Amino acid sequence: MTHYIRLTALSGMALLCSTFSSLAQSTAVKSSLFEGIIVTGYTDKSMYINCTGPAVKLSKKPFSLMAGLLPSLRIKEDKSTASQNTTVTPTLGFGATALYKHLALQIPFFYNAKTSTQNGNWKAGIGIGYKF
Repeated sequence: MTHYIRLTALSGMALLCSTFSSLAQSTAVKSSLFEGIIVTGYTDKSMYINCTGPAVKLSKKPFSLMAGLLPSLRIKEDKSTASQNTTVTPTLGFGATALYKHLALQIPFFYNAKTSTQNGNWKAGIGIGYKF
């Protein structure tokens, strides 16, 4: 009886391994330095414009999913009266980007620095963009 259980277990493992190898052939995972994606979006009462930086990409045509760094320009009006900060600020975020052909949907996270009235914290956002 134990011989049949071992044979069944080995057959199941062989079938599982063959499934994974065929899955690996149709799905590709790679890293990239730049993908040519421009995204605009909204987070924490401000707008941002970014491009995707270094990332890890999982793709199965025509879909792709990326996770990585997002060099950005943040556009936010400063309402403090004591000292006026610039409206456009360069910043670096991280997040996930989903691609379908040339359409990009992104969920970024940006850090808001500590001020005299607020503690520093991470804010999530949402954006839509285009892959060239």
